[in-house]
Amino acid sequence: QVHLVESGGGLVQPGGSLRLSCAASGSPFNYYAIGWFRQAPGKEREGVSCISNSGGSTYYTDSVRGRFTISRDNAKDTVYLQMNSLKPEDTGVYYCAALKRVTTLQAMCTAPTAPTTISRLGSWGQGTQVTVSS
Repeated sequence: QVHLVESGGGLVQPGGSLRLSCAASGSPFNYYAIGWFRQAPGKEREGVSCISNSGGSTYYTDSVRGRFTISRDNAKDTVYLQMNSLKPEDTGVYYCAALKRVTTLQAMCTAPTAPTTISRLGSWGQGTQVTVSS
């Protein structure tokens, strides 16, 4: 299984930017589609953005499309999430996730069963806190 470590979270004012990183080790990185998920207090974990194993395809949920950009550098075994125009509702713990076999990136990001599937067949990072507040 691939081991994932997130970094780059912090406190930022509304309208500000952050870049999250997800560094992988332990297994060939380019076998895995990678997703960013977030969980706010008292809410379920939700998908934010997903990227294919090659980086050639991406998916964004409606709440972040146009503000967030996902990318990956397979030479560095790292995936990034550039977050611009941040809003208070973007606050939460951000997790990256790896999964070898995905039907579609949209399914990886949005299917209600996705978190369970990732827990069973893939890997989660430990999470990084993002707080958007004035």
